[in-house]
Amino acid sequence: MATQSRRAALFTFGYEGLPIEAFIERLKQARVQLIVDVRELPLSRKKGFSKTAFREALATAGIAYEHRPALGCPKPVRDRYKADGDWQVYTRGFLAHLATQQAEIADLARATQAQTACLVCFEADFGFCHRTYVARAAHQAGGPAVQHLTARTVVADAPALLAA
Repeated sequence: MATQSRRAALFTFGYEGLPIEAFIERLKQARVQLIVDVRELPLSRKKGFSKTAFREALATAGIAYEHRPALGCPKPVRDRYKADGDWQVYTRGFLAHLATQQAEIADLARATQAQTACLVCFEADFGFCHRTYVARAAHQAGGPAVQHLTARTVVADAPALLAA
């Protein structure tokens, strides 16, 4: 089991600015086996990224898909951020929500221990997306170390950079 855990990886990746084909190609380059969609509502104005189309495109590429709405950012927190743009307030609100999702986080940590998984949301900048906090919580619960995919590189997680 220890060997499997060392090979497993937990990525995050935001699809903002990428067409579905480029997004999936980047996932394949990173050898992602499982996408965990952490949008509360998996809808998108961007072609190919709403739940059904996204799941089908991933399946065609041989990548499994799970939607975990409980790990999405609640609408009141999102709405407040849209109104005031205060990242620290957003972070506190989301972390308060995340603290109520311990069973879901533990399940996510277990699901990511033996395979390369990637948490997906819209935001390109992982420093301003709730998926980073979800990934960290899964890591703290026993999941793999967190890394952030971008269109061209991989960035190791550095929690101090995102402290609220």
